[in-house]
Amino acid sequence: MAEETEDLKNLSFEDALAKLENIVRELESGRIKLDDAVAAYEKAVALKKLCQEKLAAAALKVEKIEIAKDGTLSTTPLDNVEA
Repeated sequence: MAEETEDLKNLSFEDALAKLENIVRELESGRIKLDDAVAAYEKAVALKKLCQEKLAAAALKVEKIEIAKDGTLSTTPLDNVEA
């Protein structure tokens, strides 16, 4: 299980999301044995957490681009932008 967790950390956001979507479809189909469903659910939880972490990290890097009246561009870190 630790090895599988390590493998998950190396996934890109897109790959993790695709795997999560596949697990959800498999679980929703109802054609999976109970033990396999429990294992799939546990993996889905780990994938969801990984996706959330990657999104949070990306959000910290995003900046708002602002255009001043004179046409110059500047950026403001996302956490400094007022809603």
